[in-house]
Amino acid sequence: MRMNAAGLCLAILAGAGLCAAQTAPAPAPAAAAPEVHHPDYSTVYCAGFVTDQAVPEEMHVISGEQATYKATFASGDYVYINRGASQGVKAGDEFLVLRRNPDPSPVVWFKWQKKLMRAMGTPYQDQGRIQVVQVQEKVSIAKVVFACGMMQRGDIIRPFEARPAPAFKEAAAFDHFAPKSGKEVAMVVTTSMLQSAAGRNDVVYVNLGGNQGVKVGDYFRVFRYQGTRAETVPQTENYHFKLYGFGGTREEYGPEDLPREVLGEGIVLNVTRNSSVVLITVASSEIFSGDYVEIE
Repeated sequence: MRMNAAGLCLAILAGAGLCAAQTAPAPAPAAAAPEVHHPDYSTVYCAGFVTDQAVPEEMHVISGEQATYKATFASGDYVYINRGASQGVKAGDEFLVLRRNPDPSPVVWFKWQKKLMRAMGTPYQDQGRIQVVQVQEKVSIAKVVFACGMMQRGDIIRPFEARPAPAFKEAAAFDHFAPKSGKEVAMVVTTSMLQSAAGRNDVVYVNLGGNQGVKVGDYFRVFRYQGTRAETVPQTENYHFKLYGFGGTREEYGPEDLPREVLGEGIVLNVTRNSSVVLITVASSEIFSGDYVEIE
C-alpha cells in the first residue's frame, strides 16, 4: 500500500510538472535592431567637391616607379612626393590625392550655370589615397593604397582627413508629387563628372552649402517645373500645354499653374561653404543640370 501511494504521489507530481511546462509562457523574442546602411568607401572618397576657398597645391606627386614608360599610377603602385624628413613627413603618413577638375568641353546646359559655378568655386576630383613607406631628406616614397582614377605627376596631395559616411534614411514610398518643403531651394549645377545628366547612384553638385545651413546627412528633393525654358538646348515654346498639334488646352497654363514634377532625392555626402556633394538615391527619370532642389 505504501508503495502504491508513493507511486500515486510521484505520478501526481510529474503531471503537475508537465502541466506547468505546457502552460509557462515562452520568453518574448528580442526585437531586432533596424539595419543601418551607409554609402560605401568608394562613393564617399571618390565624390570630389567644389570649394570657393583656395586648396594649397605645394605638395604634389612628382614621379613614380617605372616612370620611363608610365605616365599614370594605379592602386599598388609607388609614387614619389615632394616632401621628406626635412618637412616632417614620416613613414606611415597618409594623404589624399586630388586634382583640379576643369571642364574640358564647357558647354552651358542652362542659362545660369556659369554664374552659379563661379559662386560655388573650383571643382576638384578625388584621385585616391597614398601611404608613405619610406622617407628621404626631401622626397618620400608612397604606396597607392586606394585609387579612384589614374594618378599622375602634378596631382595635389593633402593630409588625410576622414570623411563621414552618413546613414541612409529608412526606405519609404517615393512621393512623385511631394508638396513643397518650404525650405531653401537651389539647383543641380553639374555632376561630379561635369556631365549634364545624372541618375541613381550618381553624384551631383548643388549650390547650397554650409553657409545656408546644409549638413552632411541632409536630404535634397529634386524637382522640375513644366514649361520652363532655362535650358539652352532647343525646345518647343509652350510645350507644356500643346505639342506638335496633338491635343491642346483651351487656356494657356504657365509653370506656376501646374504641379511640379518630383524627379528624385539624394543624400548630402560633403559640404563646403556654398556647395554640397549629393549622392542621388532615388531617380524616377533622368536628372539634368538646371533641375531644382530643396532641402527635405
